[in-house]
Amino acid sequence: MTQRHRDNGPVRDHRPQPERRDRLIQEHEHDPYKSALKPADPSVCPRCHAIYQDGRWRWGARPAEASEMVCQACQRIHDGIPAGILTMSGDFVQAHRAEILAQVRHQETLEKAEHPLNRIMDIRNTADGMTVTTTDLHLPRRIAEALRSHHQGVVTWHYDEGECFLRANWQAD
Repeated sequence: MTQRHRDNGPVRDHRPQPERRDRLIQEHEHDPYKSALKPADPSVCPRCHAIYQDGRWRWGARPAEASEMVCQACQRIHDGIPAGILTMSGDFVQAHRAEILAQVRHQETLEKAEHPLNRIMDIRNTADGMTVTTTDLHLPRRIAEALRSHHQGVVTWHYDEGECFLRANWQAD
């Protein structure tokens, strides 16, 4: 004879359970250029003249009472340590260097108008294309996506969350 149980919902086990180890571990974001403290409000960067006001960096007229503080982007440029790298390679890149460079600069202009800390640090020609280094993680992705949508090609990403670093690669077909 089998016993029948009434359906009272899920059965709960109240015995001690081992610790689960299959959950994502949230690492502490390590970005030495991201200040733990907010700058004095208002502040102005003496190098690029971006203004920190109302909790964000923006472009505008310098407030009379502003203190001076070097922004994260200018500090990265000075130290030569990028947050993002975009490599572009292939025969198409070599043949259309000027056009691609104009698109890269255009995307930087669009991004920098809204976000003063998102800038291109350097553009270098390589044997098989170009390399663009940036002060943030978002600009390389924006440039690569714009190139992919305009010229097709393949975009690959590698994001290192622990180091706050993005390496993007766009290769034309």
